[in-house]
Amino acid sequence: MRRSPDGSSSNGDGSMIGTLPRNPAIDKTHPDLVNPPSTDHGLVPNMVFPFSLAHTRQESGGWTREITNRLLPIAHDLAIVNMKLNPGAYRELHWHVQSEWAFILKGSARIAAVDQEGRNFLEDVKEGDLWYFPAGIPHHIQAFEEGIEFLLVFDDGCYSEDATFQVSDFFAHVPKEVIAKNFGWTMDQMRNMPDHEKYIFPGEIPPPLAEDRVFSPTGDVPRTFKHQFLAQTPERFEGGSVRIADSTNFAAATTTTVAMVELEPGAMRELHWHPNGAEMQYVLKGYGRMGVLANPATARTFNLETGDVGYVPISMGHYVENIGNEPFVYLELFRSAKFEDMSLMQWLANVPPEVVATTLNMPRELIEVMPKEKHPVQRH
Repeated sequence: MRRSPDGSSSNGDGSMIGTLPRNPAIDKTHPDLVNPPSTDHGLVPNMVFPFSLAHTRQESGGWTREITNRLLPIAHDLAIVNMKLNPGAYRELHWHVQSEWAFILKGSARIAAVDQEGRNFLEDVKEGDLWYFPAGIPHHIQAFEEGIEFLLVFDDGCYSEDATFQVSDFFAHVPKEVIAKNFGWTMDQMRNMPDHEKYIFPGEIPPPLAEDRVFSPTGDVPRTFKHQFLAQTPERFEGGSVRIADSTNFAAATTTTVAMVELEPGAMRELHWHPNGAEMQYVLKGYGRMGVLANPATARTFNLETGDVGYVPISMGHYVENIGNEPFVYLELFRSAKFEDMSLMQWLANVPPEVVATTLNMPRELIEVMPKEKHPVQRH
């Protein structure tokens, strides 16, 4: 017998003695993977990934990290980014092939964009607000004195924030004589131009909004790119609440939809599925679990906690349950213009009761009293 470098014992054939293949911290927070419900069955891909395990890109003005289908391969429709800007810092002038949807976690910033007609958009945003920039529309973000942290969601699971088109990078890769011809500048005037992308970099606190506005002869954008999400009155149910922002109340957001769900301890997001898109989740706070019917006779249960990202492919039946001692609050995100879900209970309540009773081997009188209206949050 000999000792390994970490002090554990090994016999002659290299096998380890007295050790277990366990990470106690992970086992403790994911009990439904260690001891799954008996209803779990079959091979199901991973559907949860924590931001804490994502690589953080550190910049002079803040940081960013992302979860794409490289880390969560099941996530085909959406990619999600967590970004922080220090006070006064810029997320530089840029644009994307994909649309950009954002939710502000804390802090505040000024956001700006110009559309294809040269129409302006300039607004201040704070915690709980949303913004949305359509694909190809150039924009930038600048933090106020408290800084800002936010989520970005892109309508392509393989999109990386590192693939952004930056204005500094554009200038760095065009011959100076071409830039001079385009703008009417001299070589001497361009001597301090950056030779690489700046991305996230320090700056001064923005001036009052009125001082920053730029007059465009074509006017302002016809549909605001900002939405005050937390100003919406949520729909309340026994056990929690739901608020939804889609193109019906945030007209500019034509590719990304969100529902914020709050579940009280013991409550659950009812058994349901989404017919028009996959669901990506982001947990704002709390501890819960999600059960997913992946396909016939195949199911898996996952645990979710603050900072985790979950994903459920289109039309897979699922539920989310608060199994902690505080409210469980999370976002449901979709690549769609309108929020749609199918309630299992509402469906069965609107089918002839003898059909459901015979299918489930249940007394007809129990089927007849099921509510015919949707109740997204349940607690009994």
